[in-house]
Formats: sequence, C-alpha cells, structure tokens
Amino acid sequence: MIKGAPTKRLWADKYNGIGGHVEQGESVISAAYRELQEETGITGVDLELTAIITIDTGLKSGIGMFVFRGDLEEDSMVDFYPSQEGILEWVHQFDMVSLPLVEDLPVLIPRVLAHKTGEPPFYAVYSYSSDDRLQIQFVKSRKLNK
Repeated sequence: MIKGAPTKRLWADKYNGIGGHVEQGESVISAAYRELQEETGITGVDLELTAIITIDTGLKSGIGMFVFRGDLEEDSMVDFYPSQEGILEWVHQFDMVSLPLVEDLPVLIPRVLAHKTGEPPFYAVYSYSSDDRLQIQFVKSRKLNK
C-alpha cells in the first residue's frame, strides 16, 4: 500500500492501493503494469482484473476505475523508498483495520482478496450522498440474451 504524502491534494496521509491514470495510446492493462513499476519498482508479476468500478462524480462524465491484483513471491520483494506520491509499505490485511485508509478500501479490499483466479471481475458504482458520504453499490453482471 502507499501512504499518501502529507502534501497531496487527495488522500494526504491515507493508505491507498497503487494506481494512476491511463496515458494516451495505452491500454488499461499496460497502464496497470507501468504504474506498478513506476510506483513500486515491481516487475514480472502477473496481474488479473478483479473489479470494474464506475465513480459518479456528480458531473456529466465520471471516472472508470479498474482494479487488478497479482501475487508476488517473497523472494522478489523490493526495497521501497519515499516518493512524491508517498511512502510504500507492506501491510498485512489484518493490520488494515488500524490504519487511516481511503474510504472505499475497507469494503473493496476484502472483495478483491476473495476474488478467485479466472473469475470474471465484479462491478460496482460509487456515488456520494447529498451530505457527501460515499455510497457503494455492487452490480450483478447479466449474460445478454440474444
């Protein structure tokens, strides 16, 4: 996880997953591998898409978030150094309850960890109530009948 730098506009001093934006001409999976390498130095891990989340920003256009996970062998772990983004830390899932997490992670992480290899991704919509509280709705996928 990355603990956001205190100077960040969003999620300062909060723990979050590794992530970023898709660059022009880049696929979603290429962006995931690039961000992982840029922010952690980790390469050579297979990533699998586990979730597709739509974030309703209250504007005409929203945000698409693609959540990947991968397994890393202990002997391939790297040393982490602080960056402009923040400080990387290995965090055990049971220790997360005592950390200041980005608000969706207590709900999202257990679902990502429970996702089985080869399963289709799960879907969710994030929105905010009138009093600015995060609302998460998980959406069942349906096979299209032709």
